[in-house]
Parts: sequence; C-alpha cells; structure tokens
Amino acid sequence: MSESDEGKQFGYIMELIEKGKVTIKNIERELICPACKELFTHPLILPCQHSICHKCVKEILFFTLEDSFTDAGSESSNQSSPRIRIHSPSMDRIERVARSGWKRNSLTPRTTIFPCPGCRNDIDLGERGINGLFRNFTLETIVERYRQAARAATAIMCDLCKPPPQESTKSCMDCSASYCNECFKIHHPWGTVKAQHEYVGPTTNFRPKILMCPEHEMERVNMYCEICRRPVCHLCKLGGSHANHKVTTMSSAYKTLKEKLSKDIDYLISKESQVKGQISELSLLMKETQCNGERAKEEASHNFDKLFDVLQERRSSALRAIDASKNLRLEKLQTQIEEYQGLLENNGLVGYAQEVLKETDQSCFVQTAKQLHVRIQKATESLKSFRPAAQASFEDFVLDTAKQEETLGDLSFYSSGLDVPEINEEQSRMYNKALISWEQPGKAELADTYILEYRKLNREEENAMWQETEVCNRSKVISDLDNNSSYAFRVRGYKGSICSPWSREVILHTPPAPVYSFLFDDKCGYNQERLVLNARRNSVESRAGFPLLLGAERIQVGCYVTLDYIIGDTGITKGKHFWAFRVESYSYLVKVGVASSAKIQEWFHNPRDVTSPRYEQDSGHDSGSEDTCFESSQPFTLVTLGMKKFFIPKAPTAPKDSANRILPMPSCIGICLDYDKGKVGFYDADHMKCLYERQVDCSGTMYPAFALMGSAGIHLEEAITAKYLEYPDDV
Repeated sequence: MSESDEGKQFGYIMELIEKGKVTIKNIERELICPACKELFTHPLILPCQHSICHKCVKEILFFTLEDSFTDAGSESSNQSSPRIRIHSPSMDRIERVARSGWKRNSLTPRTTIFPCPGCRNDIDLGERGINGLFRNFTLETIVERYRQAARAATAIMCDLCKPPPQESTKSCMDCSASYCNECFKIHHPWGTVKAQHEYVGPTTNFRPKILMCPEHEMERVNMYCEICRRPVCHLCKLGGSHANHKVTTMSSAYKTLKEKLSKDIDYLISKESQVKGQISELSLLMKETQCNGERAKEEASHNFDKLFDVLQERRSSALRAIDASKNLRLEKLQTQIEEYQGLLENNGLVGYAQEVLKETDQSCFVQTAKQLHVRIQKATESLKSFRPAAQASFEDFVLDTAKQEETLGDLSFYSSGLDVPEINEEQSRMYNKALISWEQPGKAELADTYILEYRKLNREEENAMWQETEVCNRSKVISDLDNNSSYAFRVRGYKGSICSPWSREVILHTPPAPVYSFLFDDKCGYNQERLVLNARRNSVESRAGFPLLLGAERIQVGCYVTLDYIIGDTGITKGKHFWAFRVESYSYLVKVGVASSAKIQEWFHNPRDVTSPRYEQDSGHDSGSEDTCFESSQPFTLVTLGMKKFFIPKAPTAPKDSANRILPMPSCIGICLDYDKGKVGFYDADHMKCLYERQVDCSGTMYPAFALMGSAGIHLEEAITAKYLEYPDDV
C-alpha cells in the first residue's frame, strides 16, 4: 500500500471515528505514531519504551544526521520529509553525532543517535541500530483491530485472484496472504500440509507466532531481565549482555505485570467519578480564565483610552501580554483536560491499557506492559496530587494610570494588592441555615465584591459541583442545606477584573434534623421567685430567692435546695427535631433533655418545701433518680451539666469508671428528638458530634425540659435569619 493510500485510509478511519461508527473508541491517541501522526505501522519499541513506526525510525535517523551537517535552522531541512514532524537537532547533539565517527556517505552509521519524538530525549541504538529493537506486536495487533473496525466499506481483496480480484473471506497466517473461498480451496487442498495452516478473518497484519531475540535472531525469548526490564533468550543469560543480571521466567513476569497493571487499571476505573469531577472543575476554570482574561482586557483598554494619544504603542503591548498569558493558560488547562480524559474508562491511556490486557501471548504482553505500567503509575500519582496546570487569576495585569505623563514610557502591570480573605470560624455557624463570615487580613485594599462558593461533601461523589453566590459585604446566609450533611465553604475577593486566590476551605456540619423553634414557657410551672426570663423569653437564669434566705437560719447540713424546672412553650407529637442552647460557664448544676406532659405535671404539682430538712436530694425521691432508671424506657430523659462538665448518665453501655463519664462541657449543646423511633441524642452542636443517646418513651406530648440549681444560666440558640429583629435587652 502506498503512502498516499495509507493516508487516505487513515483519513477515512478518522472520519468514521468522528461519526461514531468505530467500535473501539476513544483510544486513538494511544495508537498514533508521535513522528508521522498516523496510525502505527510495524511499530518498534525504543530504549526509552516509546513506540514508533519502523519507517519513521529510519527517516528520523537519517534526516537528523543529514541535518547535522547542514544548516540546523534552515527551513529546507524540515521540508525534506513531509511525513516526519520533528524539531531541528541541537548543536550539542550534532557534535555528539560527529564524534561518533559516522561518515556522510555511509549507509549505516557506527553509532545511531536521534531524538525520540515522544519524550525528546536522545536515543542511542548502538552498533546494531534498528535491528536491535523489538517489534511491538501487542500494539500492532490493537492497531489492526482498530483498522478492522473501519473496514466495513473498505474490503480486503484476494491476493491470488485474476483481475478483477474478489473480496477475501479469510487470511492465512502461515502464507501471509488473503484468499477468497475459491482460491483458498485451490491453494490449501485437503490432505496436504497447507491444509493445516492457521487461518483467520481477512487481515493485513501477519505477525510472527513467536517473539524472537533481536541479538540472537534464531532464539526465542523465554526469560525476563529484571535489571534491563526486557525479554531475553537463554543465550543472553548464558554469555550475552545479561549474563550477570537477575532474570525470571516469562510466566512469572507475565503474571506479576498483569496483576499490577490490572490492579492499577481497576483503581483508575474506580476513580472515574473523581476524574470526571476534576475535568468539570478544569472546564469551569477555563471558562473563568476566559472571562477574567476578557475582563482584564476591557479594563486595560479603558485605562489606555484615557491617554490614548501617548499610550497607543504601550496599549497594544499590554493587550498582547494579556492575550499571551491567557492563551498559555488555556493551552495548559486544555492539555491537562486531555490528559485526564485519557484516565477515563475506555478512553486514552486506560482504554489502551485495557486492550493490552487482552494480549494472551506472554512475551508480547511483557514487552509492552512494563512501560505501560510506568505510565499508569504516573497517571495514578498525578490523580492523587491533582493541581490545575494554570491559575485563572489575572492579578498581575492591572494598569496604573495615576502616574504622570512623563513616566508613561515605563507603564507596566502592577499587583492589585488583594490578599486572600479568611473565613472566621468563630463568627460562622451552622443551625437552621449557614451564616458564613470572613475577614480581609492586613491593610490590603478591600475587594469590591466577593464570590462565596460551597458544596456538599458526599462520599459517593468525591468532587461535587461548587455552587456560588455573589456577596457585596463580608457575610452571607445560605439556605436550603440538607440535614445531617457536611459542607465546604470558600471565598475569594474581586476588585474590577482582578480576583484574589481562594481562601482556605472551611467545613461545617448541618444538624441531624430540622431545627425546632420554641421559647421558654413563662406560665406552666414557672417559678418567678427563683427563675428570671428576659423579655424575648430565650434566656433564663436562676437565683436563690427570698424563701431560701429567710429559712437559711435552719440550714445546718445537707442540701436544702431543689431543681427549678422550665419547659418550652411548644410540644412535639411526631417527627424528628433538633434544638440547641448555650449554658453559662459559671453554672453550678443544670439538667437538660425532654419530658412528657404527664411527667411535667407531676414535677410542677408536687411542690417541695426547700426549707424543710425532711426532703433529701439524694434520697431517690427527686428528679435525679432518672439516672438509675436506665433499664427501661422512661417518659423523660435529662443529662446533667455543671462546673464546665458534661456528665454521661449511668447506663449498661456507659463507661464503668466515673471519670470516663465526665466530658468537657461544649460551648453549644444540641438535643435531637426522634419522636417516631423514641430516641433522644445529646450533641456538641459546634461540631455536630453525638455525645450520648438513649431510648425515651414518647407516648404523649414531649417538651424540651430544663432544670437549674444554684447559680446558672441557659440561652437558646437563635435562628439564623438574613435580618435580626430588635428586642429590648432588659430583664
């Protein structure tokens, strides 16, 4: 087949690929020769493990050497072979070739040195030259399967028919020829040796059945050198260049390499969603780079227009600089997207590797798999340490037009001075909504606007899409977040066309259930002498009261004070709810939890004489007895807080050592009641971490319950709103 016919066939194949008619898809990048940019033809494996067409090796070698003794930079040297697309050799390479002793008129150079089209490294083939290279049969087979996918309209004709030839129906691997049915019967009659020949479907790829050693042409490779990482024959091991090298059997090398390659391919396939997410992120980054580049151009044009007469030349220069930077970044990002697309299943590198795994010949597989395994490992490392190839910010392309006219000749880009904003984790909080606040550190100029981005952290989807919102101040309320979920937040500042880098990501957790809103009840059982409510009824404090002070003369020993209860003004009869509150650090003893309406009536309608010594707090007749009632579900559950500690109630699952049941009191405490399942949990609301959980009898209406003793204070967590209501703060 002539070179022009081959080019037409390749063009037809590529046309079928674009129309989606080829069955082997998305791996064409791996099947293209880096020199001629066409499908491989008789590919050879170079010492650097890249493959290249046999014809291309000869052309590159001799044209490179020819150019080394002519003008290295002349255009005519590059036009001598339209098939090859390589750079001109460097002067140091020319000198090395000249020192190797090659003569201009000799057909075979003593030392063959040429640049690899794939990695641009110098390749020295040694004295054997091209004859010392392995033929990549695995790659050749994959290319042939690729070609066959496009041969629905390009039939292989019989090689022995008289004109006009008939379409072939089979090809003989021993005869290296294709036959129609009639010619096959004539040339392979029954009862002859040829009748035992191996035949396949119509093909033009007649590869040898076995892989032979390039140094000992009559010997078959049957071992694998672990030092040189290539197949060798027994003569290479006995007295050749691999005599002192460690070798292993071909079957062992085949098994080891196939297991490693399969494992790494499975890992990449399992990370397909991550690769797609990173490709999407790169695509968005490209759009953002495009947008910011255009905005930078517009602002630069506006500034130059103010002084157009004297700045025309500098304006053109600056716009070219912006375009060059933008195009360079877009090119890098596009290249990175193409590289990552090769990591998808049935695409590029992974698709090529999957085709290699179909190779059953151990020798052919081993010679191809090692270099492929190295590429797979590099792709895996790149996936783990993902980083965009270019930044979208154009902060170095802002023009300073404040200088005097005589200094315009030195006009240049200057930095915007925008520092990275920092999200204030103390001021940011998550409750019924998310309130995110940030600061601009240092004395840098404040941004005009900010972009706040957030995304849900989902184990099933490692790279969820970012959602963004534009903010004109330095705080934002985010609504419609899912319960019992984690969200990542980040922010960046914009001033004109310039943007700062992204802030450090901050992760916040939403409550395990919808937030339940209520206020303290100032009617049911509320003791005005010992409990004080603020006007908004969201804060309560306890005080001793006059009855206790008047009866203090009779107090000698023991505890003569009781718990004062207060409940929420709204009950719960179904569903799952969450509420949070803060307990003052000075509080002596506070009990918090839930209680049924019947239990609350019992507490409020059995008043106790706090001045009477007949009532003992530790006698088991008070509300503290719930700690011993863990065997059965009770219509109430309270936990004890005080002296900056959180006390886990006694239970079979609780630690036996009392010291292990004492935790530091969180600054914000949350309670989650699942009425339908009869379960209540106590949380560190700042981190949404469950500290204690138990069953509770929800047979009636359940109320948030609180009890205070001694000096103590409780403040209900306020719901996050876009605008806070004003209340008088007097008591």
